[in-house]
Amino acid sequence: MRQVLLALNLNLRRLILLLTILSVTCLFVFALFFINYTVKERLIDNSLALNAEYSSRIAVHTNYQFEEILKNLRFSTQVLGKNFSNESLRSSEAARLKSQSGNFNSVFLADSEGHIISFFPTTLKIDSKQIQKTYGITESLRHKQTYISSPYWSSTKKLIVIVSEPIFDDKGQYLGFIAGTIYLQSKNLVSEMLASKYGYKKNYTYVMDDQKRIIFHADTQQIGQKVQTSDGLTTMLNQQDGAFRLMNSKGIDSLVGFSHIPSVNWIVVSQQPIDELFAQANSIIFKVSIGITLFYLFIFFMVWRLSGFIALPLNHLAKMASMLSRPDVQEKINKIDPLYFEVDQFKNSLMLSCQNFNEKIDELNQSVNTDPLTGLYNRRGMNLFIEEFVRMRTEFAVLAVDIDFFKKVNDTYGHDKGDVVLKRLASVMKYHFRDNDICCRSGGEEFIILMATSDPEITFQAAERLRKAVQLTEMEYMGTVTISIGIAYWPRNSEDVEDVLRMADQKLYQAKHEGRNCTR
Repeated sequence: MRQVLLALNLNLRRLILLLTILSVTCLFVFALFFINYTVKERLIDNSLALNAEYSSRIAVHTNYQFEEILKNLRFSTQVLGKNFSNESLRSSEAARLKSQSGNFNSVFLADSEGHIISFFPTTLKIDSKQIQKTYGITESLRHKQTYISSPYWSSTKKLIVIVSEPIFDDKGQYLGFIAGTIYLQSKNLVSEMLASKYGYKKNYTYVMDDQKRIIFHADTQQIGQKVQTSDGLTTMLNQQDGAFRLMNSKGIDSLVGFSHIPSVNWIVVSQQPIDELFAQANSIIFKVSIGITLFYLFIFFMVWRLSGFIALPLNHLAKMASMLSRPDVQEKINKIDPLYFEVDQFKNSLMLSCQNFNEKIDELNQSVNTDPLTGLYNRRGMNLFIEEFVRMRTEFAVLAVDIDFFKKVNDTYGHDKGDVVLKRLASVMKYHFRDNDICCRSGGEEFIILMATSDPEITFQAAERLRKAVQLTEMEYMGTVTISIGIAYWPRNSEDVEDVLRMADQKLYQAKHEGRNCTR
């Protein structure tokens, strides 16, 4: 991740803008997804409830109408049962049923053999001498009880449903029946009520009978057709009412509400294409998206403006940090106006660092702080760094290093070869320690290493790396040498630096006494 950010050459302002864009974009996408899901789910739920309620109201109202129809028919059967042979009575009763309620397209009376002996309106062309064998009449004669037929084609080539009631005399002898017809493809009170359009987002209503045949539909061409078998149909047949989502026979995703009409066992279905609802949802989401986009553009503009105020002083201070050696840098740092706490702290720290840097440069320029033979810091240079560590309260470890049997090297090979060993050891020491670790020659074959850490594990591992590396390093014509190391910590072992240095020496001497070539 760090490599990517570096490759993009980002500064603080660009980073703020990038993070803002990423955050707002993620929020925008999530908001659109959530709004899209929530709005559509809510519309679906509401529409399912509306379709279920509407179909239920239609079913209740229709059931009431049929109950009234059956009451009227039963009343007529009681009147006719007392004087069935009275032709005038039969005609007047048929006319009354047709005209009074307006529920039927026609009314007729049939005797027990199937002759239609009275009918209204009288304009119907019916031969009273002929036995009628149409589906509705045959079934009414066979049932001899309240009967509501499935849709069928009458002798007059009309698709009809008949509602009939049997007529019995005082002795219980079956005389025939009185029936009202409903022309499914013509206007009547029931058909207008059932086939009416709901008028909401292309909602439409239809009714099917217990034979799965459409009885009423806003599209009259659908009347008489059978509803295709589907999971939705199974649900409607097995439950009294409800609502569900359905892919209809034309492949249209729809929302369906349904309810049964108890008196006739018909099913009122209110159906609505879901695309119409989603079109409304998409319109809402589009408008919301425009509003959110405008708001986010305003946010981007504000962040862009504010990021300049946030990043500019830090950017100036960062540039100043790389120019501490310039004589006018303090004046430039002082001119930067701190707008918030971090800038103020950074400015103060940079000013302090600049002062310390200049002081150190001056002090180092006044005296030579390095050992000419090894290039390591001498004791004076070491003390300067120790003072800085103590002043800044930076915890550090002291590693006291001594070459084992160095006098023997000088006696055997001469002091020139001894100097080679010292320089070689200094080179190994620099290689195995970090730039911020201070390597010093404190005198003769003795060395001091200052590590800015208080972790014993890290310090011990560094010491052991050095010891093993020296042991494996070949000296010119002299084979190898070994070193012993003693370690102490400030302020962990003591607040007094001199005590810490003495402790490191004591650990070094312990290593010497315990066999040399080890770390203590």
